[in-house]
Amino acid sequence: MSHAKGDRRERELVNELDDAGFAVMRAPASGSATERELPDVLAGDGEQFYAIEAKSSAGDPIYLTGEEVEALIYFAQNFGAKPRIGVRFDREDWYFFHPGELHVTDGGNYRVKKETALAEGTDFPEFVGESEKVTLEEVGDDTDGGPDEEILRILNAVEQGVMDVEEAAELLE
Repeated sequence: MSHAKGDRRERELVNELDDAGFAVMRAPASGSATERELPDVLAGDGEQFYAIEAKSSAGDPIYLTGEEVEALIYFAQNFGAKPRIGVRFDREDWYFFHPGELHVTDGGNYRVKKETALAEGTDFPEFVGESEKVTLEEVGDDTDGGPDEEILRILNAVEQGVMDVEEAAELLE
């Protein structure tokens, strides 16, 4: 990834977090040869505080060195923040991971594949508290054996044109 693209992605993340109501800043000289490693972004909303290492890629797996991750964890613990790795692949949104959720390579580095980010990462709306992700496995674990029959009847009625959407919405409330 080019340095300019990385800077642009970091600014993009800062702006998105700001729009979501977080107090946020890009760490000065993050990613450069400073005496101590700083996370790329610090963000908090009064309840959650994050130290984020942001990485982006056109589609190849994203790698972080063991030192980058250790420095992030060290800083986050001392600062009182939660360490997170934010990854963004081209034409995708941001996804977030706790460092402990990442694959560790034989060489002691960390890797995030695009498929892993999409399937297992915390997406941006969930990260900022706007929604909660439900996985297909959780939907499949429905203990009553499937979708509510009443809901299915209402949806079928709408599909067949027997009931309009407003009536259906009232019944489903």
